[in-house]
Amino acid sequence: MIRFLYRNIFYIMPVMTTKHRFRNKYRLQLRERDHEPMHVHLVGGNVNAKIDLLTLQVVAGAIPADLKKEVLAWVAEKPSFID
Repeated sequence: MIRFLYRNIFYIMPVMTTKHRFRNKYRLQLRERDHEPMHVHLVGGNVNAKIDLLTLQVVAGAIPADLKKEVLAWVAEKPSFID
């Protein structure tokens, strides 16, 4: 967690860990201490999506079909990448 004071307000930001890069443009991120259910974020370019790790479904945002296939295949192959 990153903690900082700005204009007399104390902020706490979750740390984002990039677990994998796709096509040198998109990042799969796991945010520490993020809310349930367990999920990852795919960000980059015009993509800002959330993927549920239990169902492997995109639960927020949109991912182009070819990129979605690539990302979900990688996540399915790496069940322990969140360690």
